[in-house]
Amino acid sequence: MLFYSVFKRLIGKTVIIELKNDLALRGTLHSVDQYLNFKLMDVSVVDEERFPHMISVKSCFIRGSVVRYVQLPPGELDPDVLQDSTRTEVAKEQAS
Repeated sequence: MLFYSVFKRLIGKTVIIELKNDLALRGTLHSVDQYLNFKLMDVSVVDEERFPHMISVKSCFIRGSVVRYVQLPPGELDPDVLQDSTRTEVAKEQAS
């Protein structure tokens, strides 16, 4: 749930999602669910020469299991908040 909460904070921000098939999409994060499925709006392909058939796509749903990387916008993630969240998450697991 830690990564889910991090991505929920990024809704409305521009992210780049690289898929396992080497396709990288840049778009505005519209939604994310607990399975880390993403919905992007205003999508553009990072490497248009390799994937010309994807140029016309303007919004897409990305299944979490095909995501390789998510590039976050610079300065949007506070490392201190992430560390605190991690500590809280570990404490919850140890208490269970």
